[in-house]
Amino acid sequence: MTEYPSAVQLVAQIREGAKTSREVVEACLERIAAFEPEIGAWAHLDAEHALGQADRLDEHKSRGLPLGPLHGLPVGIKDIIDTGDFPTENGTALHAGRTPADDATLVARLRQAGAVILGKTVTTELAVYAPGKTRNPHDPSRTPGGSSSGSAAAVASFMVPLAVGTQTNGSVIRPASFCGVFAFKPTIGLISRHNVLKQSRHFDTIGVFGRTLEDLALIAETLMAYDDRDPGMRPIARPRLSSVMAEEPPAEPRLAFIRTPVWGQAEESTKNAFRELIEHVGERLDIVDLPPLFERAHEDHRKIMEADMALSFAREYSDGKDKLSAVLCEMIERGQAVLATDYNDAVGRIADYNAELDEIFDAYDAILTPSAAGEAPVGLESTGNPAFCTIWSLCGVPALNLPMMQSPNGMPIGVQLLSYRRDDARLFRTARWLLNRLETE
Repeated sequence: MTEYPSAVQLVAQIREGAKTSREVVEACLERIAAFEPEIGAWAHLDAEHALGQADRLDEHKSRGLPLGPLHGLPVGIKDIIDTGDFPTENGTALHAGRTPADDATLVARLRQAGAVILGKTVTTELAVYAPGKTRNPHDPSRTPGGSSSGSAAAVASFMVPLAVGTQTNGSVIRPASFCGVFAFKPTIGLISRHNVLKQSRHFDTIGVFGRTLEDLALIAETLMAYDDRDPGMRPIARPRLSSVMAEEPPAEPRLAFIRTPVWGQAEESTKNAFRELIEHVGERLDIVDLPPLFERAHEDHRKIMEADMALSFAREYSDGKDKLSAVLCEMIERGQAVLATDYNDAVGRIADYNAELDEIFDAYDAILTPSAAGEAPVGLESTGNPAFCTIWSLCGVPALNLPMMQSPNGMPIGVQLLSYRRDDARLFRTARWLLNRLETE
């Protein structure tokens, strides 16, 4: 089997002169040429433009100039994130041909770090539920998940070492689980959303996909910088993901396995896989139930998200309702009917949910729970059930998908690991400890 270097390895090889950025980009383009017709991960791709970026970066290096942390590395960008040199069409015919004048802040940070913007990856319609053309690399008859469909599939099929997506409900963690890749949804407000399609200001979060935990840390640290153009950000120190992850925990972490109120929606293969995982982790894991307050969490998330969507997509709905999917129109219409008092009550309870979670995190280093109900469903009409991500998106806590398990059909099943808000670095350290522990079992 061909071994594909991780992003961290590729960056080191480019720095050491073992590879050029052009060679890395050419290898990605060869994979895309071979597998894109079947997978359909890309919305916009320009091979000559990508190679031109690589050549400029190689010339920069040859002159002995300072190199950024992602120097020469190709990255895929979800097609709801503005790029000044590619269209950004947001997965809808209503925005066909849209060409932004400026990069999103996160894209500018990637360029500053030396990344090659390889192209734009497929998103679902306006980053909601109606699927695009992308198929699951492990079985093209199955969904890759959504809404960051193309980003997850492109990394899973080795078309690109890193990709960026977004999550409002389960749009990073779920496709990562279905496609069998690592993914990270940081604490909300740590990566700028400036010039990114707005769906819900309370929940929209930038996330990243990679082949290893170290890859996720590499790109996430690059993106975690304050931007006053995103009102959801605060000027705080960025988490030291890589260095903290490399440390030994001061004590062996304790994990809480939480089924959540939607445990009944989990497939039997998922339940069996988690029973085995719990047995392997052993005495460092306890089964914990969420307090009764969380019985209403999914409904609160729905009210807030749909009311926000009704505002964010008001123009699309009024001017082009006939070009929107039925499912999106229904969500917007439900959002229009949400009363202001109900909306404000639901928003107010977010602090209550987090206060309850903080009590759990006071006793445990991380929560362990499924990333999705099960394996990627057969069929391309749906992107799957996001229910196992909803509470954590509502609360804005950091989440990792760890591609640790398989279904009886050989499809990936992800493990979701979560921690305190703004405790992203310790989450990475706990994840590294967990992976190491299971590798030695």
